[in-house]
Amino acid sequence: MAIEKPSGKKLIKSSLSKEEMSKAFGFALSQPDLITTEDTAVIFYDLDFLDDRIEKLKSLFPETTLHALAVKANPLTKILAHIIQLGVGLEVASLPELYLAEKAGFTADNIVFDSPAKTHDELEYAIKAGIHINADSFDELERIAEILENHESKSKIGLRINPQVGTGSIKSTSVAGVISKFGVPLNDNTDRIIACYVKYNWLRSIHVHIGSQGCPVPLIIDGIRKVLNLANEINSCLKQHSATQLIDTFDIGGGLPVSYYPDTEPVSMMQYHSMLQENCNELFDGRYKLITEFGRYIYANTGWVASRVEYVKREKNYNIVMSHIGADLLLRKCYHPDDWHHQITVVDSRGNLKTGTDKNKYIIAGPLCFAGDVIAKDLDLPVVNEGDYLLIHDVGAYTLSMWSRYNSRQMPKVISYRNTNTFEIIKQRETKEKLFDFWS
Repeated sequence: MAIEKPSGKKLIKSSLSKEEMSKAFGFALSQPDLITTEDTAVIFYDLDFLDDRIEKLKSLFPETTLHALAVKANPLTKILAHIIQLGVGLEVASLPELYLAEKAGFTADNIVFDSPAKTHDELEYAIKAGIHINADSFDELERIAEILENHESKSKIGLRINPQVGTGSIKSTSVAGVISKFGVPLNDNTDRIIACYVKYNWLRSIHVHIGSQGCPVPLIIDGIRKVLNLANEINSCLKQHSATQLIDTFDIGGGLPVSYYPDTEPVSMMQYHSMLQENCNELFDGRYKLITEFGRYIYANTGWVASRVEYVKREKNYNIVMSHIGADLLLRKCYHPDDWHHQITVVDSRGNLKTGTDKNKYIIAGPLCFAGDVIAKDLDLPVVNEGDYLLIHDVGAYTLSMWSRYNSRQMPKVISYRNTNTFEIIKQRETKEKLFDFWS
């Protein structure tokens, strides 16, 4: 799917093609010392694709919107240092993620701190620094109130609301069911929520996030609409109490699904924006500053991994490919194979696309010592040989950030590129010495 960008720029795509990945990988293999024998797997990020995603997002929303990209989706520090130049912020879900944001150069007014388990010390640190905080519970609001009694702060404080609109097709990434570990459930707590906004004049923001992949866009819109109704009701109540401070910031979260299938077109950011305008028009009339928290939409389709084929076990009716990527990088895929998918392309040792179809189907297995370390089954592929590479699509989000330490496999090298032929190593392959330090 292609969407025309403003200002005559090139079209933005929904995903990278196998031809583009093959071309980039072939160029990378030809560069001296870029990919060495020990690089049994290499992760790639297309910065042109990444920049287009961010610029498209920015072009659709009001200029005052803070687009706080989720660090948990991709914490690579050189990626963070890159996107800060594009005028976006970060959403962090832990104190170490906050540290990464600060080290990358993000200022307090461009950082949003979300977590259901913030400690007193973490809250105090964020409040002193002036970082936007989304409280996750009534108890957390009380902690914040205690800290603010002793510290002046520029922090904007919001409360996360669970609108209880239901779950999507992937339960583990749905957070707006009747029961959720996140936020304050709305249905039985409306009066108490309003009372908190009346009581605390520093509570001037509100936050909602429905979930991630598997949550249909209408469900996301329904949740935002329900919390927007609440925000409007709260402000009406505050005016009745002659309050000097109203809710002036609305954090709509993220969660726009992406496609992991080449023949499936996802809802585009332009379509999502249009649906928001149609159903939640108050978000665009100037009464609220908006915050977004997209992660998967920004990163997922911009990254891919090349994994070298070490062996092919050929049996009468099937073949098993033993490669160097499995549940270490694709944790969700291996543990919940029915919920997740990654397209796989086969190239030869020079990066050229292989064609044809083997008479036997393939099982793609990873290097870890448990039976569930399988990326795919029953695949129709060209004949795969030792020394070929598997190009695994759409691994830019929630992959390396969820890296498994099982079997103490070394984290792979990460390379960014532009125009399929200009490369930079943004993370070296983990050495055995650094791995030892991790366990020491």
